[in-house]
Amino acid sequence: MEIRYLGHSSFFLKGKNASVVTDPYNSQMTGLKFPKHIEADIVTISHEHQDHNDTGAVEGSPFIVRGPGEYEIRGVSIIGVGLYHDDNKGEIRGKNTVYRIEIDGLAILHLGDLGHELTSEDIDLLDGIDILMIPVGGTFTIGPSQADHIISEIEPSIVLPMHYQRPSLNGGAFKELLDLSAFLKEIGKESVIPQPKLLITHDKLPPELQVVVLD
Repeated sequence: MEIRYLGHSSFFLKGKNASVVTDPYNSQMTGLKFPKHIEADIVTISHEHQDHNDTGAVEGSPFIVRGPGEYEIRGVSIIGVGLYHDDNKGEIRGKNTVYRIEIDGLAILHLGDLGHELTSEDIDLLDGIDILMIPVGGTFTIGPSQADHIISEIEPSIVLPMHYQRPSLNGGAFKELLDLSAFLKEIGKESVIPQPKLLITHDKLPPELQVVVLD
């Protein structure tokens, strides 16, 4: 499987029989340019904010997954679990769906804009994760220390950080987001070298936790 980072909380997952885009964003709202000619079979939406729900940015006729439930599309199994965008059960920023995506024998967890720690029940539901896509920028989501704690609870093989400060982000809307370096320092992986994409199969999963930063 191939994974590319499209920016913010959006990734492109290309499997043998299907492709998935997570949380496509509105370019005007975010300041980031969503890549052109991205076509997918499936699009997952964690919540209805403009920086996570621009399905029109994805070409083709994708199946849109919105909210909790179990889905099976073109051999891709998806389980959506309803959590929250803040640590007050959604009273501040609303609900957030996290998705467990099984594709090509790999279990991927996309946490969307998770804004709180996980309960033991949440962790039980999300067991057996190979690749974790986790927000690390704080303010609107969990920050570096919470992300580190959740990683230790879920115990994935690979971590892909997302939703952090970038020079091209809208300075007004996202000025409070922390830079990626804060998370890398927290987790003790400051020497990570960014790469353009991740090519991975189940038999190539690392034996110890690996943090992968995608350009």
